[in-house]
Amino acid sequence: MEFTIHRAEVEKSFRDYIAAYNLNDAKVKLKVDHTFRVAALSDVITGSLGMNGYDKDLAWLLGMLHDIGRFEQVRRYGTFVDSVSVDHAEFGADLLFKENLIDSFPTETLSEEWMRRLETAIRLHNKLKLPEDLDDLTRQFCDIIRDADKLDIFRVVSELSFEERAGTSLSMMQQADEANDAVMECVRQHRCVPRNIRKTRFEVHISHCCMAFELVYPESRKIAGSQGFVSRLLLEQNADGKPLWNEKECAQLRIVKKEIEAAWGEPVHGA
Repeated sequence: MEFTIHRAEVEKSFRDYIAAYNLNDAKVKLKVDHTFRVAALSDVITGSLGMNGYDKDLAWLLGMLHDIGRFEQVRRYGTFVDSVSVDHAEFGADLLFKENLIDSFPTETLSEEWMRRLETAIRLHNKLKLPEDLDDLTRQFCDIIRDADKLDIFRVVSELSFEERAGTSLSMMQQADEANDAVMECVRQHRCVPRNIRKTRFEVHISHCCMAFELVYPESRKIAGSQGFVSRLLLEQNADGKPLWNEKECAQLRIVKKEIEAAWGEPVHGA
């Protein structure tokens, strides 16, 4: 039987699920908005790849489900910081495919192969690196959701404070004048920063900038540039001319900007 998705039914199932959570909580609202944005971005990316119908709908569905674990995470732990709570991607995949939350969504015509592909992409969407042994189609769907997720994370981290998006205090972060050598080596190698080597607020900020290196698709890089959120992350001062970082940190931000432009082959406009 061919899989058919009715997006309105998926959206209704999603809203029915999140109705059990406090939708007035800013952290919950953040993830509701993020979910719809990532689904829409997945749609745009798949369209740029010439995908349509079945595959396009599946990528959109993946966007709707990828962060389903976030809602229970914030209810249980009061934070979105995985390191002090739970890996939200693994948690969400377990809720869907081990505790059968997936049965609440209209996916009854989805084949076992596609169910496995969906579960794999959800489990891997937040991982630093994808396994080498993925089949080509699974890898493609992993890349699509990871690109779409990063694109909206750029928006979140450039618009909201650490407390607003994480649900925790900056006091948990160490202080330092500049990013450590291991973090800057990731910048020079054009790769994402492992969580275990970022200890300060500025190092977390650098790690968010570094997501720009690992956008897979040309359309994703185009969107990242047009959004202006990456350029905002590279700013050294606010609109009033007040410094956002100290002198050493600003010097490192200039290195990050230079390396992103080298990786993209074009300027980061607005930075």
